[in-house]
Amino acid sequence: MKKIILSTIVLASLWVINTSCEKAKDTDKAKDVEEVVEDIKEDKVLDTDLSKVVELHLSSDDAMKFDKTELRVKEGQKVTLTLVHTGKIAKDLMGHNFVLLEQGTDLAKFAEKTMAAKETDYIPSEGVIAHTGLIGGGETTTITFVAPAKGTYDFICSFPGHYGVMKGKFIVE
Repeated sequence: MKKIILSTIVLASLWVINTSCEKAKDTDKAKDVEEVVEDIKEDKVLDTDLSKVVELHLSSDDAMKFDKTELRVKEGQKVTLTLVHTGKIAKDLMGHNFVLLEQGTDLAKFAEKTMAAKETDYIPSEGVIAHTGLIGGGETTTITFVAPAKGTYDFICSFPGHYGVMKGKFIVE
């Protein structure tokens, strides 16, 4: 009888210890989850997508068109953009580039400045976040840059006369 009582006490003690440990683990887990939620609220947790380079592809042609009018990325993300000129006309007659403009840039005023910037492939010194070089038919160019702050930005081709039809929105989320 003493052995049965002693065994019952030992088993009951083990059960209490095990249950207490499980509750302690659950409490620790709950605390960890609460801390993570707080970190997210305070922007302490980095978005793992930001560590990856996003690759964007944009085509242009002899009809003065980009194949996309909207590009999307995340704020602070490293962006590699490849521009392909699928046409056949040389760059001195039908050159194309990708120019990402600062928010609030007046397109018409910027276009006026591009005409005076032939030496720099029609890229003025102000109002530009990132740009490719000017390319002609059959050529490709690539740039890498960090996406700016959240918002919507204009992108254009700055070759004279192209900005009116070769444009789009660069949306940073």
